[in-house]
Amino acid sequence: MTTPSGHAEASVQKGHTAATRRMARHYAMQALYQWHMTGNSLNSIEAEFRTDNDMSKVDVEYFHDILHGVPEHLSELDALYEPFLVDRSLAELDAITRALLRLATYEFKFRIDVPYKVVINEAVALAKKFGAEDSHKFINGVLDKTAVVLRALEVNAERKSR
Repeated sequence: MTTPSGHAEASVQKGHTAATRRMARHYAMQALYQWHMTGNSLNSIEAEFRTDNDMSKVDVEYFHDILHGVPEHLSELDALYEPFLVDRSLAELDAITRALLRLATYEFKFRIDVPYKVVINEAVALAKKFGAEDSHKFINGVLDKTAVVLRALEVNAERKSR
């Protein structure tokens, strides 16, 4: 299977673990933040991250896919979660919250190999680590509603099994 940015989903086949994916998300969120704040090219940001960080415990293909896939589908991703921002506009979101919502929405839409609950849990964990106080609650609420739209079959099946 090929991802939207044209890369084969080889990372799962190579035996990457939940921990290496978690680190890929961690660095991808930071790289997306940097891209948003600086406007530097994705390739230069990716090269910087690969040089400055120990990537031996990172699913680098997943990192690359997220880093390049989110900007490629930016307008579409923002439009998918924006209806659930509740009394906020996109412009009012801080850069960390925006990066996390975009990353998670990208995973919902284009990485169906990742269960929706994992997407939400990982975004919430990153929000607790990097976001403003209580931003994890806001992100959780927005992503819960976004998941119902993008992963309706998966969400409904999980709810029926309770």
